[in-house]
Amino acid sequence: MTPDRLTRVMAGSLLTMGTLHFVVPKPFDEIIPEEIPGDARTLTYASGVAEVAIGAGLLAPRTRRTAAALAVALFVAVYPANINMVRLWKDKPAAMRAIAIGRLPLQFPMIWAAVKVFRSAPKS
Repeated sequence: MTPDRLTRVMAGSLLTMGTLHFVVPKPFDEIIPEEIPGDARTLTYASGVAEVAIGAGLLAPRTRRTAAALAVALFVAVYPANINMVRLWKDKPAAMRAIAIGRLPLQFPMIWAAVKVFRSAPKS
């Protein structure tokens, strides 16, 4: 995949997921680990804002490099919620457990993609 296409796919994904944090926040609230201080809904909205802002930043060449670096940080920051989802879904049906577990390794290609966009973006 070319860096431009990768950038557009990542931006679209972040804009979509960020929007979903506002449209249907409950599933996001539920996977935030209790150990993380703060109100789950506030954290859901904050991560939604971050995803939308980073997605928009990826679309503009002038801000792409910074947005890609922030995407790496975001993907690392939300990993505890993905781990928590596995913990919370341990008694769910096998298909749901497989989804939760399957999400864990997918975070690494997302981080790699953000690094690739970062490296290909123009330096400002």
